[in-house]
Amino acid sequence: MTQAEKEQDSGKEKEKERDKEKEKEQQRGVKRPIAPPAIPDPLQEQIQSNFIVVINPGSRTLRIGRATDTLPVTLPHVIARRHKQTGQPRYEDAWLLRDGLNKAESNEQRQNGLKMVDQAIWSKKMSNGVRRTPVSAEQARAYNCQIRPAVLDSSSRVKWTNTAHQPPHLVGEEAIYVNPSDCYNIHWPIVRGQLNVHASPGGSLTAVLADLETIWSHVIQKQLEIPLKDLKYYRCILLVPDIYNRQHIKEVVNMLLLNMGFSAIIVHQESVCATFGSGLSSACVVDVGDQKTSLCCVEDGVSHRNSRLCLAYGGSDVTRTFFWLLQRAGFPYRDCQLSSRLDCQLLQHLKETFCHLNQDISGLQDHEFQTRFPEAPALLYQVRLGDEKLQAPMGLFYPTTFGIVGQKMTSLQYRSQGDSEDPHDEHYLLATQSKQDQSSKSAADRKGISRPGGGLDGEMSRAMKVEMEFGPAQGECLMGAGEVEEPLSAHLSRKTAIMSQFESKALGLDKAILHSIDCCGSDETKRKMYSSILVVGGGLMFHGAQEFLLHRIINKMPPSFRRLVDNVEVITRPKDMDPQLISWKGGAVLACLDTTQEMWIHQREWQRFGVRMLRERAAFVW
Repeated sequence: MTQAEKEQDSGKEKEKERDKEKEKEQQRGVKRPIAPPAIPDPLQEQIQSNFIVVINPGSRTLRIGRATDTLPVTLPHVIARRHKQTGQPRYEDAWLLRDGLNKAESNEQRQNGLKMVDQAIWSKKMSNGVRRTPVSAEQARAYNCQIRPAVLDSSSRVKWTNTAHQPPHLVGEEAIYVNPSDCYNIHWPIVRGQLNVHASPGGSLTAVLADLETIWSHVIQKQLEIPLKDLKYYRCILLVPDIYNRQHIKEVVNMLLLNMGFSAIIVHQESVCATFGSGLSSACVVDVGDQKTSLCCVEDGVSHRNSRLCLAYGGSDVTRTFFWLLQRAGFPYRDCQLSSRLDCQLLQHLKETFCHLNQDISGLQDHEFQTRFPEAPALLYQVRLGDEKLQAPMGLFYPTTFGIVGQKMTSLQYRSQGDSEDPHDEHYLLATQSKQDQSSKSAADRKGISRPGGGLDGEMSRAMKVEMEFGPAQGECLMGAGEVEEPLSAHLSRKTAIMSQFESKALGLDKAILHSIDCCGSDETKRKMYSSILVVGGGLMFHGAQEFLLHRIINKMPPSFRRLVDNVEVITRPKDMDPQLISWKGGAVLACLDTTQEMWIHQREWQRFGVRMLRERAAFVW
């Protein structure tokens, strides 16, 4: 027998042994490690960006498109669902109204906030060195109360959505223009960046997920012109908030892969995608949305967990405050109601048109606006406004002006509560680690080695392990350093008290930025963040916002950093792009990167391993 034949025989024998070993394992029920996707390699190289759909779901606006599109499809993230039974009461999710506004202290809080705003306006000099002369609401009120609208046209040419064929649901603009007398409920599936789960009709998790699936499927079919049966050839990139609810993300991924039928998915954080979209390697990302403002320091594509902060206010709170200020100044459109969808849309438009953060614009000025509503004439109104246009956006820096009482206003990243589908999560790692530590400690005790300084009790040592392994917990930057020696119960109760106090307070935007940067680990990282503050989202798109924010941060930053940081820079329009589209654009950039290949979670893997795949493949600590 030749040498070549011998080698061939031995190779066959080894193969037989491997097959036998596999059979034994299957009989014993041994779990095999998660295998790479069972898809031939050539296919992996052929991922084309035009077969990747990027979804950026916001509280007010949905942005969705192929990764190759220059601009995404943008539409109101709302659905109108037809009543199943006749005579059912109408239900509508609020747009500008929210909990905590009609408390006894709300008005007092609003007035106090406004006093602080007026003081801040007066204390900052204009560019010519002169102090601004405040304009009282009474001066505008006398004029506005006399105004009567002029009729432009007997018909506004705006129509209610035609529901004669009784469609089961309507999406986007069509849903906003559904006649309130029609039998439709109106739902906004996302509120303040989270799924809008509540106790009223259509508020169950199942119903909210069904609304998302219906809206997204409608847009993919009608606007992107992709038949739903072809989604098996497409992949999806889903942008999620920096502070996310794990259970909600899991359910949405489930819906995209198993219900809608995408072949694979990448889940990534909005803040990191914002840095990709703006071409920055590191930045303190400030995302001012319609209902929430999130902050996070991102360094080389990684979001610093401790620096994440979510404030429960945004552009819609500025709109509502602007309406309150307009009413004080005798707003001539007297029938305006915050409970009306079309009035909310008008107020949003007025805020975007009139409001600014430029202190050089002062004194009373005359403006005009039109109202065009279905079944009504088109009207032209004159309105005289003074400081209201500056006071409303300054609410972002003095959130007491919003008059929200008794609500959780600040959120930090919560540690995972654990998931039954994912037994090897961080809790498992910490538990096994602390067991090892305990066994080594007891061995040390048996040898009679005492720990210097009295040591910590077992529970506290475990808590410290958690801090070391996964970064400090939610209260990390609010706690003093010398708290280790006190017993755990006292430590935790103090921590809880500080946290609840912190969460009920609404930090102003400038203070929140300083807090987020201060939570970074090293002075070098902090220096990087101060020199690259990236503002995205649509909530701070006011004339003069960049200079205004820069001035406030320079004035409030710690003196030690003023010497270290060469230049503080606030970026509001990177590459002259619309700040509302930057995160979506970053998702499209992500689709084209070579490094994303190992981040894809395939449909079959998700069916087999479920949420464990997010821990394995997500580019952030799940």
